[in-house]
Amino acid sequence: MKNYIKQTYEVNSLKNKMKLLKTKFEFENDLNAAIQHLSANDRFLKLIIKQVGPCRLKPHKKYFETLVDAIVSQQLSLRAAETIFNRFKLLFKENGAFPLPDQIISVDDIKLRGCGLSNAKVKYVKDLSRKVIDGTIKIHKLAILTDDEIISELVQVKGIGVWTAHMFLIFCLARLNVLPVGDLGFKNAVKKNYKLKKFPSESKVEEISKKFSWHPYRSVAAWYHWQSLSLKK
Repeated sequence: MKNYIKQTYEVNSLKNKMKLLKTKFEFENDLNAAIQHLSANDRFLKLIIKQVGPCRLKPHKKYFETLVDAIVSQQLSLRAAETIFNRFKLLFKENGAFPLPDQIISVDDIKLRGCGLSNAKVKYVKDLSRKVIDGTIKIHKLAILTDDEIISELVQVKGIGVWTAHMFLIFCLARLNVLPVGDLGFKNAVKKNYKLKKFPSESKVEEISKKFSWHPYRSVAAWYHWQSLSLKK
């Protein structure tokens, strides 16, 4: 009986996880629903949505590359991050594809430092690679994990915190209900768009998200706020 209950639980758990995988058509429908929901509940976002147009979030499967890029890009300007990441990829140009974890581990630290990576980031990138190889990070199964499960898994890597996990969820898996309360750009946009006198705390951002009913499309709300920073005044 215990085995039957366990097997039933495992089957139901797998079914719930498979619901996280969406077809392109289903995802586009979800984005349309998100735009309608946010426009109906948040007058500030409604104006931004009209100016920005359709949401361009889109899931992709470059999980390992995205995580390496996130580590390389930490605390750097967009231009500097792009330059260093391109140098990193050029180390493995003979393969014509993004390097595998074992290839990254085999490269001398000095060569990685020569790309512009700090000592700490060299350690972080190699720690990620090792944890992918030993199965600590089940890279190919991330898409069927819940948001909280993914965060718990990723933060086991040195150099990956909640912010990096949030960026992975939003820009790689395109999960639609992530609130990136630790992102400075997002909070700058919130301050600007809601005409706040002070830079918002994490709790203030959460309060605004509840007041204007962003759930279950908080990622989409955040995406539009990011885009608003590029709009002409």
